Amino acid sequence: MQIELKVNGQPVSADVAPNTLLVQFIREHLRLTGTHVGCDTAQCGACTVMADGRSIKSCNVLAVQMNGCDITTIEGVAAPDGTLHPIQAAFKECHGLQCGYCTPGMVMSAIDLLAHHPHASEQEIRELLEGNICRCTGYQNIVKAIQTAQAAVAA
Repeated sequence: MQIELKVNGQPVSADVAPNTLLVQFIREHLRLTGTHVGCDTAQCGACTVMADGRSIKSCNVLAVQMNGCDITTIEGVAAPDGTLHPIQAAFKECHGLQCGYCTPGMVMSAIDLLAHHPHASEQEIRELLEGNICRCTGYQNIVKAIQTAQAAVAA
């Protein structure tokens, strides 16, 4: 099936099998490997990307379902000159990562979280990250990073 979409601001046209998952299309066809596959059941959040401004789990949707959409992966979050997005900078500053496997999905979820809940409390941040699993950090520094980014994102 033919699909046309934007990925990280660039138009993309491709012929894909009807059963191709968006995460497979991103990783295998576009070679954007920052989006990770963790569980294949939409439970862990490692595959989180933005679709038309909302976070989705890309292992849970077909590429053909995204025809016409604007997709942003972790590779498209930083500015073209390499300047980190405020959430990426806060993750770095606050040591909001350890092994790094969940980090791309966690950053994408945090971007969505702050876009829709800019004044979220610590408890709300924890609840809103419920769909993203981190097996290393205990979440403390992830929450701290999101709190640190709140002011920068709101500005």
